[in-house]
Amino acid sequence: MTAAAPAPAHASPSPADGPRGSRARGLVASLGLFGATAAATAYVGAVDPNRPGHYPVCPFLRLTGWWCPGCGGLRAVHALTRGDLTGALHDNALGVLLCATAVGVWAFWTTRVAAGRPRPTIRLGRPWIFLLLAVVLVFTVLRNLPTGAFLAP
Repeated sequence: MTAAAPAPAHASPSPADGPRGSRARGLVASLGLFGATAAATAYVGAVDPNRPGHYPVCPFLRLTGWWCPGCGGLRAVHALTRGDLTGALHDNALGVLLCATAVGVWAFWTTRVAAGRPRPTIRLGRPWIFLLLAVVLVFTVLRNLPTGAFLAP
């Protein structure tokens, strides 16, 4: 029978292993996400999706002739960069709601990490996932019906 190998000696913990390191990593991740999103938003704000030739046509729209749940999303973001909330809601109301939710989640995450608390974990149970899928499906069908034409971009 052989003896178990001794446990390796651990080096002293690095500053990144403590609460401050965790906070710094969380803030870097949060600011990195903000920077990437800001760059993409600035691009959409500068390159008008209402002018043809800058962005590809939605493949779902091309194949079916129906507006998908994302159709008008770039135009909505472009309108939001111009401060035109009414135009953004006209282009894609669900996309505007998603943008507002994403900003809220990002702000909540960043303030928690900055305060030294653990970053929040979002877990959606099966009923919430089905509800979200149902909302997207209803939005998609409704915006393609004559009665829901106000939701079409």
